[in-house]
Amino acid sequence: MRVFVTGATGFIGSAVVRDLLDAGHQVVGLARSDEGAASLAATGAEVRRGTLHDLDVLRSEADAADGVIHTAFIHDFADFDASCETDRLVIEAFGETMAGSDKPLVVAAGTALIRDHVLLTEDVPAPIPPLYPRVSEQTAMIFAHQGVRASAVRIAPSAHGEGDKGFVPLLIGLAREKGYAAYPGDGRNVWPAVHRLDAARLFRLALESAPAGSSLHAAAEQGVEVRRIAEAIGAGLNVPVKSVAGDEIPAYFGGFAGFAQIDNPTSSTVTRERYGWDPRQPGLVEDIERAGYFAQK
Repeated sequence: MRVFVTGATGFIGSAVVRDLLDAGHQVVGLARSDEGAASLAATGAEVRRGTLHDLDVLRSEADAADGVIHTAFIHDFADFDASCETDRLVIEAFGETMAGSDKPLVVAAGTALIRDHVLLTEDVPAPIPPLYPRVSEQTAMIFAHQGVRASAVRIAPSAHGEGDKGFVPLLIGLAREKGYAAYPGDGRNVWPAVHRLDAARLFRLALESAPAGSSLHAAAEQGVEVRRIAEAIGAGLNVPVKSVAGDEIPAYFGGFAGFAQIDNPTSSTVTRERYGWDPRQPGLVEDIERAGYFAQK
């Protein structure tokens, strides 16, 4: 299958490219820089230069491909609404081009903020704005009714592994800055977790077999207590670990305070049973302890 991949040089997307190639698929990846193009070409994938704003390029590649995997997202939290709007326009461009073709379109989404404190299962629909401005999954599902085999892979908020630039490195940076690793309240709220290589394999499985309208959960661990994450960071940095409460929470976590307090237990039972997904990589805490998270950049 000829597969067009956005975010092909990113943390998750680069692993998706490798998994697709190893499974015998032909890959065309989007690259916006010379460095990204060179690293992508070195994998054996074809390179298409462009950005998420080049909608004509995206339409052309979707038309030529047998399927599309969209993992790219502009993580500009200073203007998050604009990033979400760009993402919506990209998925619409793919969906409109692929309408009536029955081609697979797999988009990256997330488990966080869909449901809090209650176990999230694959049958729970994604929220609509204004509850959450990112509408990757919701936009893709529109085209599931227009002859596109659209599906969403909901990635756990703590996707981890070598090269991670996400939540765990952010927490490590805060602990270095403050001189201690903190967790909110009793720290018993949980984050689901998944290794990037396990998530990549699930994207391929969705491409190959997920029916239109499916939501798959890339959550190898149903929930890791935030306190346990803080303890692993404290051990790795050899700094104290403390609880923070009330006004101390935003004082420590800043703009990350809301995410630090989410309680997002997530099941992947249906995903495992339906697609034969069997996560094999280390869990989050083990990975924090061994995957180079504490090397100074």
